[in-house]
Amino acid sequence: MRAIFIRHGQSTGNAGIPCDDLALLELTPKGWLQAEEVAANWNQEPSLIVTSPYLRTEQTSRPTLRRFPNAPVEVWPIQEFTYLQPSRWNGTLSATRMPFIERYWAAADPDFCDGEGAESFDRLLSRVRAALTRLEWLPASALVYLFSHGQFIQAARSLIRDPTQTGEERMLEFWKPGVPAIGNAELLSLECHGGDWRET
Repeated sequence: MRAIFIRHGQSTGNAGIPCDDLALLELTPKGWLQAEEVAANWNQEPSLIVTSPYLRTEQTSRPTLRRFPNAPVEVWPIQEFTYLQPSRWNGTLSATRMPFIERYWAAADPDFCDGEGAESFDRLLSRVRAALTRLEWLPASALVYLFSHGQFIQAARSLIRDPTQTGEERMLEFWKPGVPAIGNAELLSLECHGGDWRET
């Protein structure tokens, strides 16, 4: 089966606008244009379209849904990784959060959870593994488009490239300041044969 992960288009958060609820971030005009470009570039109708529960992925999927109105749609827990406690940081600028972000990744503790509404790195990896397992159960001929988020997609790529790494090793390689590993509207194309995943 084939699975193509798509990071959402540029959101207001990506554009530096503070927000009070990460799940409700919307696309910017540039993000809407990126979503249209994604939809225009598909060359095959999918067996299934999946979105995360977050608004910006649902919005990014809309042009694709218009193009393939008969494709079934499901919502899976493939939302972004929230590793800082939202109640302490909602409404702040990334520059304010940066010292705490850097400290989090430098500590490389995959079991650490910052508080209510946050999750550990190990929990993110568990969600990614669950999504990949769910995909493995689909027919071999299936083609799935999954509208997700940068760090979720990055974690999927990391697990597929080197499933032997420890959580600590993975964390130390995972985050680089100022350089998103997966850009807005960037795609990660994967294939699975007999439980073996590879990038295509």
